Amino acid sequence: MSANIPDPNQLPEPLPPAGDRPIDAVVMTGPPAGEPEPGTAADKGDTRHADRGTSLWGEAFQRLRRSPIAIVGAVIILLFVLVALLAPWLAPYGGEDTPGMSLVTPTDIPGIGTPGYPLGLDNFGGDVLSKLIWGARSSLLVGVISTCIGLLGGMVLGALAGGFGGWVDTVIMRVVDILLSVPNLLMAVSIAAIAGQTPFAVMIAIGAAQIPVFARLLRSSMLQQRGADYILAAQTLGLSRSKITMSHLLPNSTGPVIVQATLALATAVIDAAALSFLGLGGGVPQTAEWGRMLTVAQNFLSSAPQLAFLPGICIAITALGFTLLGESLREALDPKARKR
Repeated sequence: MSANIPDPNQLPEPLPPAGDRPIDAVVMTGPPAGEPEPGTAADKGDTRHADRGTSLWGEAFQRLRRSPIAIVGAVIILLFVLVALLAPWLAPYGGEDTPGMSLVTPTDIPGIGTPGYPLGLDNFGGDVLSKLIWGARSSLLVGVISTCIGLLGGMVLGALAGGFGGWVDTVIMRVVDILLSVPNLLMAVSIAAIAGQTPFAVMIAIGAAQIPVFARLLRSSMLQQRGADYILAAQTLGLSRSKITMSHLLPNSTGPVIVQATLALATAVIDAAALSFLGLGGGVPQTAEWGRMLTVAQNFLSSAPQLAFLPGICIAITALGFTLLGESLREALDPKARKR
């Protein structure tokens, strides 16, 4: 048998070395220009690192949108705020109305499922559902105002200590250390007892108890930012200390403070309920406030336990919502988490 030997004249010419080949002869092994590499973040739909121009807060917001915990916390807070703002339209009765007084007896308090009163009545004949709705407005008002008081007071002290340093920092921080040695609730009870048994006194008491926390946190954040390159550049340009502090140092140090403010709202709601439970919130016994409802309900735990469970559940869920959102925001702003 004769082997099929190809004609040498019909063989293709050998390729020249790679360095001598024309550009269009080089085999392209990667994707066309403009298309992402397979397996990269852009190919997988992950754009966390695709846009390097995203700001810190913009990137944190994107992380929050992908966090189920943050979404749950935001939904709880949104529902809480809507119920508080729409209380006049959502509540069947006023906060101190007693439409079911004739149905209440010393031995029987209508409970959940009573016709016309879905969550029952309290010992005064008030609609429990209406009181819970109006109590949300009271808790929101106390929580927001007291947190704003603590935030503003703490930022002033923290900015003075972190911006000036020296003896100003020493004096302010020693006072803050003394205040931090006292438990927040104990300090709030003391201030509320001195200021008077009114809702405004409760706001002042809770806000004043939070001032040391915000002050130390802002001062610590400013000290960390003081050695940053942009601060050194501003000093090289000859900007004054006050200009650097207010225009550069302070705006870039407020991230941890804002996170703490979110968490402080949860603490404020719980502290407000605690002060009202102790009788320091003012008002009459039938006032629509969650803490006051717990105070009244403790005498009826055996006959009408729902009077204590329902406001307690509202307090716990509201505090949980602020806590979930605050912790998620803290993780979103964490430099270590952003690198992952």
